[in-house]
Amino acid sequence: MLGTGLLIYMLSKEIYVINHETFAALSIGSVIVYGVKKFGPSVAAFADKLNEEKVAKAQEVKDAALASLTQAVEQEKKEQWRAEGRTLLFDAKKNNVAMLLETNYRERLHMVTNEVKRRLDYQIALQDLHRRMEQEHMINWVEKSVIGSITPQQEKESIAKCISDLKVLAKSTKATV
Repeated sequence: MLGTGLLIYMLSKEIYVINHETFAALSIGSVIVYGVKKFGPSVAAFADKLNEEKVAKAQEVKDAALASLTQAVEQEKKEQWRAEGRTLLFDAKKNNVAMLLETNYRERLHMVTNEVKRRLDYQIALQDLHRRMEQEHMINWVEKSVIGSITPQQEKESIAKCISDLKVLAKSTKATV
């Protein structure tokens, strides 16, 4: 009612004048309504099909991007795991280097100890040699002194005493045999 009343008001007050453009607009409008009624469902199906293809392509792109991003996340997690392992590897290498340094230190310490022991042994052997040489020299000196202090008279008495001791020994051994 409102539409009809409004249309009649506009026509009676000559706000809207009917002319050849009005008939053209009505005929174009009726052709558009007929086209929509006749071809609308098939055009809508075609448009839906195009839209679904675009949505499917967009979904494929989205799935491919999601798959690549998922793979990138997995790779990143693997790299983070490797980075954590790398710190353990570096710690192990540091420990190996520290053990090598400790081994080298101990080997050098052992070498120095052996060298010092060898030199001390040499000094002890040298002191023993000096002591033995001093003892031999003293023995030779005492022997020379004793031999030099024996007079020919004492030597004759000593030889005579030895001979008498031997005769007594010989008699005692004959008596026991």
